[in-house]
Amino acid sequence: MAQTKHAMLVNADHDEAARQHFAVGLKSHLSAHVASGTKSAYEARVKPAYRRAKGRVPTTRHEVRRALAHDPYYQAASALKRTAQEIMWDAVGAPVEREWEDLKARAQTCSAQLGSLRLDPALKIPRYHAAVDIHCMPGGYHSEIGADDLYAGALYDRGIYLFSMGLRGDLNDDFGHSLVAWVRSRYPSLSPKRILDLGCSVGHGTLPWADAFPDAEVHAFDVGAPMLRYAHARAGALGKSVHFSQQNAEATDFPDGHFDLIVSQIIIHETSRRALPRILRECHRLLKPGGLMVHMDGIDWRGLDPYDAFVPDWDTYFNNEPFIGPMHDLDLPQLAADVGFSRDKIIFATATSARREHENRDRSELTSGDFGNVGAFMVFGGIKD
Repeated sequence: MAQTKHAMLVNADHDEAARQHFAVGLKSHLSAHVASGTKSAYEARVKPAYRRAKGRVPTTRHEVRRALAHDPYYQAASALKRTAQEIMWDAVGAPVEREWEDLKARAQTCSAQLGSLRLDPALKIPRYHAAVDIHCMPGGYHSEIGADDLYAGALYDRGIYLFSMGLRGDLNDDFGHSLVAWVRSRYPSLSPKRILDLGCSVGHGTLPWADAFPDAEVHAFDVGAPMLRYAHARAGALGKSVHFSQQNAEATDFPDGHFDLIVSQIIIHETSRRALPRILRECHRLLKPGGLMVHMDGIDWRGLDPYDAFVPDWDTYFNNEPFIGPMHDLDLPQLAADVGFSRDKIIFATATSARREHENRDRSELTSGDFGNVGAFMVFGGIKD
């Protein structure tokens, strides 16, 4: 796979690369050929049986899921999809483990170049991360297996490229570039002095903000220390200056009104019902008057056909992302209003991918693939009075 090389990217040997290519090939085959069979099974067997039993067809994604749960084709397809995810992480993990000591040495060199890193060993990892290995990624974002650990970051940088089959860009930064493009088109006069990226993981979405606003002071944080060590080293390897810190988005140590722009990319679905209002309230506190908050997440499911909404909801139940479905059931504009954003300054819109590969993609592709690869994203936020 043609991921852009940098000093922190793990190097797979021949056999490791072959395993990774197999994982991608399996995922691609399931998406392109097997997933369509589930739709056929639904239309040919499951939906007619449901109509006979209920006198109507399924009207929600939940009814579609329950109706398909006992269908043998769907069971096989779902099991294969989960297995492909696990194979992918295993294939990435082997070279990370082999290069463990060398990665730490490279990180020392790269981290000394630009930006800063603040870690908080006393930070309590929120349960919505500690309770599951998000995306089935072994250990999740936060687990540490040794001193100066950056395993999770190295695993994620390569793994998420394979997971998206390269569609997030050669540096996995399509989400960041896409939101930058949307903000610039919507607010062309915006010139922030300080930018904050919430839930930055390894900085894939952060660095495009540093590029777009080179005079701004860019901050980013996450709960996972291994992610942040890697993010800081990766940013240095790519010549970008970002100030990384280990914090919980529900309560940070930044002062009131400190930021002109607060962003996140594909992170709010990895929180919880209880945490999200707290995060939005913290964003409101951190923004200066007139400051802009924009969160980008997967495509809005509302208005989709029940089957099309069912497809990305698979991750809720089988890919250790339990808040994806519930998040899409929330009234996000109301949550923003509840924490102090004025109704007339709340944002709820759609952004499109900055990558040309996505130009002709649309919501209908949810029937055959992962929602994060469709090329259209929900944008949600507000401007502080």
